[in-house]
Amino acid sequence: MLLQPSQKGAKYGPDVILTSFRLQQQFMAKNRLRVAPLGGAGEVGRNMWAIETDDQIVLLDCGVMFPEADMLGVDLVLPDIAYLRDHKEKVKAILLTHGHEDHIGALPFVLPELDFPPVYGTPLTLGILTGKLKERRQLDRANLVRFSAGDTFEVGSYTIESFHVAHSIPDTVGYAVTTPAGLAIYLTDWKFDHTPVDGHPTDMVKLAELGQRSPLVLITDCVRVESPGYTPSEQVVGATFDTIFATAPGRIIAATFASNISRVQQVIDSAEAYGRKVVLAGRSMENNGRIALDLGYLRAEPGTLIRPHEAAGYPDDQIAIVCTGSQGEPMSALARMANRDHQHVKIKQGDTVVVSATPIPGNEVSVNRVINNLFRLGAEVIYGHHTGVGNVHVSGHAAQEELKMVLSLLRPQFVVPFHGDYRHMMLYRKLATNMGGLFTNEQVLIPENGAIMEFAPGFGKVVEKTTVGYVYVDGTTVGDVGNVVVRDRQLLARDGILMVVVSIDRTTGELVAGPDVVSRGFVYMRQSDDLIDSTKAVVRDALANRNGDTSTETDSAFVNRKIKDVVGNYLYSQTKRRPMVLPVVMEV
Repeated sequence: MLLQPSQKGAKYGPDVILTSFRLQQQFMAKNRLRVAPLGGAGEVGRNMWAIETDDQIVLLDCGVMFPEADMLGVDLVLPDIAYLRDHKEKVKAILLTHGHEDHIGALPFVLPELDFPPVYGTPLTLGILTGKLKERRQLDRANLVRFSAGDTFEVGSYTIESFHVAHSIPDTVGYAVTTPAGLAIYLTDWKFDHTPVDGHPTDMVKLAELGQRSPLVLITDCVRVESPGYTPSEQVVGATFDTIFATAPGRIIAATFASNISRVQQVIDSAEAYGRKVVLAGRSMENNGRIALDLGYLRAEPGTLIRPHEAAGYPDDQIAIVCTGSQGEPMSALARMANRDHQHVKIKQGDTVVVSATPIPGNEVSVNRVINNLFRLGAEVIYGHHTGVGNVHVSGHAAQEELKMVLSLLRPQFVVPFHGDYRHMMLYRKLATNMGGLFTNEQVLIPENGAIMEFAPGFGKVVEKTTVGYVYVDGTTVGDVGNVVVRDRQLLARDGILMVVVSIDRTTGELVAGPDVVSRGFVYMRQSDDLIDSTKAVVRDALANRNGDTSTETDSAFVNRKIKDVVGNYLYSQTKRRPMVLPVVMEV
């Protein structure tokens, strides 16, 4: 029995009691569960969580985030795994919940950094991942471990129990992780859909059974906490598709996420019911469709699916096209159709385009541009929630009543919301604490990315923070573009650039030639002669005033700094704008 310092009548001295108390504290700290979001907390995307005990780490998901509007030139944003690089030997496995990009998209970039630990996933999830790894020539080095929803397996000293949840892609699971510190449940991207397209609803029996085992912590998504009631079933979309297919006079073009296999299945079902052939358009849509067909997650009658070039051989009212581009991506199939740039599909009068997705925050402008172009080309475009025919899209995430039901079923000691903006996390805390005293504020932790939380029975708090930033993918480079570069791009986009070129005598420091001024994105030089001439005069005066001071006249770094300061201040006084001033100083 471990002694407490306050124990009365103890026959041991105070030193022994204090030492025993410290050992007890160390024992408790050693057996705590450490949980850290490396992405996904306070944002939608790049989901990645680390569950850690003393000698091992298990990672949950590894996704990307699509760039926000001000991340100019950035293609993808990855989780920051700097913390894992220092503990690489502890990483025992990566557990994947499903095949959406925000949960698996970062793996081709992260796996080499972590020396390819085992990756666990369901058949469809690993099938989609396999295609990504093949593209980057990593499949031979990857260690992919396949399991089915409902399976239990061991990873190190952890017992992992998987269970099926309903989402917008088949083969989605949640995890119950039994650790030395207690039971942790990871439940992301789910809803209570009792009539899902794949026929597999969320395993409520398993959730109820887990609730009888006093879970230590629940980590769950909260992105739809603002939505009252229940999220509609995917069958609602199927009924809407039937209405569209029954009335559309020409081709039907449905745009959705390439990984939304359930939505693709609904298009195929409606097409077969109304005698239409189906074309899968877009590289990722074709790849994912082929994988899902091979694994049995897509069903189609023989002859239903045809190649894009074969569509021209059928009447328009016998064709349905499922394509990428629901987020307005510039090179997607739908965007190329809207720009008259698609090889096989030219939008025309009589076409019906269905945008079956909700724009990711930041993509609204791109999506609206594509929709406007489709209307200009004569298509009928059905999008959003006010279509007149019903919902063409429903969320794959739980609304308020479903979130409450899971909390009531599981009754964890602590809850950590994520997969939502900061407001979603705070509203989730409010929702949980209004459930009749079931939870207090202290039981619902609101972490930031990099926050390291520790949990033990009766204990849960943020104990420290590791540095976690954005890791940008720009073209073929990863991490070369940092926050400083992005800020420079923002400055250039806002106020432009002004280049000032001068030549100075390397011995005397006197101005030999120039200044020449070049403007890009700041002012149109042909219409701003006065401003350009006065800027040149400011540079001449600033350099002339240094004559006679031989201590700095020949220092080109000083001249560079001087030009930047005087030109920046002058241009702001004249225009109230701050272009990036780029001096070019040549010594002759």
